[in-house]
Amino acid sequence: MVPSQHPGSRNALIALFVAAISLPLMANLAGFHGGDEEAENRRMAPFPLLEASWGSIAAFPEGFVAWFEDEFGFRSTLVRWAGQVRYFGLGVSPSPEVVRGEDGWLFYGGDSGLEDYARESAFTQDELQTWRETLTRSRRWLAARDAAFVFTIAPDKHVVYPEHWPPALRPVGARYRMDELFDVLRGTDVAAVDLRPALAAAKPGEQLYEKTDTHWNERGAFVAYQQLIAAIRLQQPAVPPAWSRADFAAVRRDERAMDLAAMIGLRDVLREQRLLLEPRRPRQARVVEPAGGEAWWNVGRLVTEIPGSTLPRAVVFRDSFGSRLAPFLSEHFSRVVYLWQVNFDAEVVAQERADVVIQEIASRKLLVASPWTNAE
Repeated sequence: MVPSQHPGSRNALIALFVAAISLPLMANLAGFHGGDEEAENRRMAPFPLLEASWGSIAAFPEGFVAWFEDEFGFRSTLVRWAGQVRYFGLGVSPSPEVVRGEDGWLFYGGDSGLEDYARESAFTQDELQTWRETLTRSRRWLAARDAAFVFTIAPDKHVVYPEHWPPALRPVGARYRMDELFDVLRGTDVAAVDLRPALAAAKPGEQLYEKTDTHWNERGAFVAYQQLIAAIRLQQPAVPPAWSRADFAAVRRDERAMDLAAMIGLRDVLREQRLLLEPRRPRQARVVEPAGGEAWWNVGRLVTEIPGSTLPRAVVFRDSFGSRLAPFLSEHFSRVVYLWQVNFDAEVVAQERADVVIQEIASRKLLVASPWTNAE
């Protein structure tokens, strides 16, 4: 016969359970909120407004649940603990959007990153023709105005460092979409810059991408920048030559981990060896929009100027990979407008009286981007 549990022990256990599940709510009521936007690398849900309308009243419960899930007490601590258990204990990534690679490398699997690595979805012939026609039309519109045009694809980290990808996940196809696009652009008048050969040549000498971030580091961006300036100068010789590596001091800093680590709740647990380039001579370009900004900021519109300069003007259509390029590129133009978009906007180019246009897109974006231009 199994002895019955003592009523006092059972009541104590119930009280302990109730206290445990009530603790986050009590922390909220006491004003302690657990959400950490910087640690989780995303914006937390705001507390919903309740207005005197049926729509506001109907939407309030869902909004409140989203706010509470993001802000319940001790959330960041619990997220970090859960991430540590899965990452260190089970050896897996706590998020389906982050791929845990070899030797401490993390890869971005979201936003078509996994699909790009798998190489199982090729362009259709119609899609390739649309890309070719769109880029050619932009190029010819600029040529009629004596302006240079360079198109480039920023290789995602898994393209340059496939040896650190988990061996259990293997690609299906042999070619990336970027291979197909570069092929179809050959023979056109579009200056399409494939950055992979230069990155591959520099790779044995130093690390070019961050281990715990989606992007190339400053040293990888510098390699890409040199290739872009060389291509631009073939069309616009007034653009100064690229800075040399001797113009920079190589700096290493041990810092907390970056965006991919934040996505799995381990930003304050993992570390990143930041490989930076500090200029040995003063940079001349200044950010004029947004006020007080830095050239590497991930903002929708960023403008740099060199005071008193008569150098050519530029417009750069880009995504997040362009943020690391901006501090380098800005030194070559009197004014640069960086726009967070991958498509060509002739109205902006005409308004800026741009002499040079760079159009940059990350390789994984080729699975979802639809090419567009309003150049006629």
